[in-house]
Amino acid sequence: MCMFQIPIKLDFPLNKPKLYVMGKKNTKPNLKTARTCVYNCNYHIVFSTKYRRKVLTQDIEEYLKNLIQEIAQEKGFEVSQVEVGEKDHVHIFASAHPKVAPSYIVKMIKGITARKIFLRFPHIKRYLWKGHLWNPSYYIETIGSISEEAIRKYIEAQKKE
Repeated sequence: MCMFQIPIKLDFPLNKPKLYVMGKKNTKPNLKTARTCVYNCNYHIVFSTKYRRKVLTQDIEEYLKNLIQEIAQEKGFEVSQVEVGEKDHVHIFASAHPKVAPSYIVKMIKGITARKIFLRFPHIKRYLWKGHLWNPSYYIETIGSISEEAIRKYIEAQKKE
């Protein structure tokens, strides 16, 4: 048992308001809730075609955008923006639950889209060797809420004039 008390002076208020309280109304519109967490995990993903071949024509681009949305819905993540730049690379703005690895998102998108694009547009195999549509590497960046709008504008600017 302690026999004497030491007064403690705090440099911060004890009743500091919280930005978000579980179970209360969402004060930030970009926050998502799950059973055990509140999160905002966003990614800017960029990958290119093999050899930077300009094979992503208008027909392929339209099919690719729809296909990426289908994959996202099926695999449990969200894709809010997709743009093709210069017919040889793709920019994606994706969001996912923290349990979904960013590498899994890229793996699913690149693998499934390559297979289905080759099935639907077999003529592009002439421009690519060994049956690879995508370059094996990719760029990924985590996006915070501050830079989110800047990344969205950048991806939007990738549209063709």
